[in-house]
This record gives sequence, C-alpha cells and structure tokens, in this order.
Amino acid sequence: MSWDKVPVDLSDLRVLPEDNTLAGNRLITYRQAIHEAFAIALKQDPKVFLFGEGIDDPAGVFGTTLNLHKQFSKDRVFDTPICENTLTGIAIGASLAGMRPVLIHMRTDFLLVSMDQIINHAAKWKYMFGGKVNLPIVIRAIIGGGWGSAAQHSQPIQAIFAHIPGLRVVMPSTAYDAKGLLLSSIACPDPVMFIDHRWLFDYKDYVPEEAYLVPLGKPVLRRQGKDVTVITSSFMTAIALEAGKKLQDEGIDIEIVDLRTVKPIDAELIFSSVKKTKKAIVLDFGYAFCGISAEISSMITENCFSFLARPVERIALADVPTPASHVLEKEFYPNLENIICKIRKIAKGG
Repeated sequence: MSWDKVPVDLSDLRVLPEDNTLAGNRLITYRQAIHEAFAIALKQDPKVFLFGEGIDDPAGVFGTTLNLHKQFSKDRVFDTPICENTLTGIAIGASLAGMRPVLIHMRTDFLLVSMDQIINHAAKWKYMFGGKVNLPIVIRAIIGGGWGSAAQHSQPIQAIFAHIPGLRVVMPSTAYDAKGLLLSSIACPDPVMFIDHRWLFDYKDYVPEEAYLVPLGKPVLRRQGKDVTVITSSFMTAIALEAGKKLQDEGIDIEIVDLRTVKPIDAELIFSSVKKTKKAIVLDFGYAFCGISAEISSMITENCFSFLARPVERIALADVPTPASHVLEKEFYPNLENIICKIRKIAKGG
C-alpha cells in the first residue's frame, strides 16, 4: 500500500451548509454526537481504531466511547496501560502502516509526556519526506475546570499545539460541529489534535443522524450584531451566546465568530466582522500569555488596524497554575459576569 495514498472511506461524506438547515429536528447532546461520529467512522472504515486509557470502562470517557468495544470488538476499541509516550509512538507506526488511529486521553495534561512523539515525529514526517508521507492521526483530549484536579490535571494547553507547524487543532462548541469536525479529523491526512471541553458534554444541538463533514479551519458566525465582534471557540462560545442575549436587553448588539478550529484559521470572517463593528474582544479558555487570544489579537491588529475604534481586548486565563480550591477556581476561570462587564465597557467606549 502506498503510504502517501491511503484510501479514505469517509471521503464520500457530504459537507452540510453552515446554517444547519439540513440538521433536522433530532436533538442530541455533545457527548452523543461524539459517540455517533466514532461509531460511523468505525463502521465505514475498517482502518479506524480507537485506543486509550479507560475507553472501554463503564464510564466510556464521559460516555463518548461507551460500549463501542462491544459493538466493534476489542481489537478496534481497546484500553491501554498508562504509557502515553509509547501509545503515541504506536499511533504513528500504525498510521505509517496505513491505519487511521484515534488516540484518546481524558485530559490534555497527559499529552505532556508524549510531546516528543507528537511534535518531533507526528507533526514533522510530512515535511521531512517532501510531502510524500502523511500521518492520519487524531489525538483527542479533554479540557475543562470544576473537577478540583488542580495544577497538573486541569491545564488548557491547546495553544502549545497550535504553536507547532504540522498540527491542526480542533475545538468544537456544538454537538453538530463536534460530530462533523470529528469525522473530518479522522478523514484528514495529517495529525489532528481534537480538544473537547467537558462542560459542553450535556449541551444539546440539532444533529443529523447521517454522516457529514464540517470543514477544518472554517470559522462560523454564531450571532450577527453591529456593536462589538466577539471571537471565541469551544465552551467560551456558549458563554458568549448567553452574554449576547443579556446584552441585547441593554441595547448592545454583539457579533460572535466561533473559530471551531484554532489552527488553521481562515481569518476572513473575523476581519470582515471587525471592519463592520470596529471593536473586538477575544475569549479563550487558555492562558492569555502567548496564547490563542494573543495570536487572534495580533492578526486583527495587523490586518484591520485602520478600522479599529479602540485596541482589541482579551479575556483568557491568568498566568498562574489552576488552583485546587473550588472557590479559587471560580475566580480563575472566565465567567458570564466578567465577560458581560468587559463587553459592555467596550461597547460604551469605556
């Protein structure tokens, strides 16, 4: 089998329009959408297999892999020892042999022990061999606070992976996108870091039962407005939408751009929105320093400076490790109240 021409049985899936007009009236949760995407991929492509710590246990990674080992056998959905670096090496080797591995971690923190495999190997093979060798790997991990796991088990480190050439970083905010983006990630010929926020798992959305793809790298307009552009992703999009409803009552009309994929980013939608509203704020559930919010702010300043009525603002995490105390955690993470206050200040020119 030619390594640079690995057949993809998911390639005939269609891309649905961004306004979800074909989504129908089937309301399911984000976790169900992820589970459904895995089941479709396993059914349609015998080269796809899932592995990771605890994926066949009674919890099934927050329900997203629940009982898939019974449906598709333990040869294709299986638990692993705690050896993240080795697991990533196995994924790379399997990918080179023509398989489509999906490696699943409960938390992004666990990726830190396999950084050499991810950054020095998975991300670089395509470039080191002149584009003739692809590595179709999906590495899925989960972020999110509120579990009191503190500094070593609550780190939102998506910006680290977005910093690396050769890696794509996907962060859905809806069940519809989670299903379509996961199928696109599995069909992608390159390594994809697929990062879920656990607070989204119970959010519901209209999702087609059929298979479909959501393109990687294409932001979507979640809300039209005229006063302030809010650029966001993942769980922060849900907070932004709630802020939009409350600020509407005050006569403040915000426009929300959901990145969906934090790398790559087709920035035209961001730029056209900022040129219209002339004010922008970036929300990110990651660290502010050298983070995704900093990159988006820079892109806006470099490309829309003459349109801006004021500097781009950001809300992201402080430059300190995640606290263990629930009281301190509530202060550490951005919340609806401080997002509304910041946007209100921007809209009113404060």
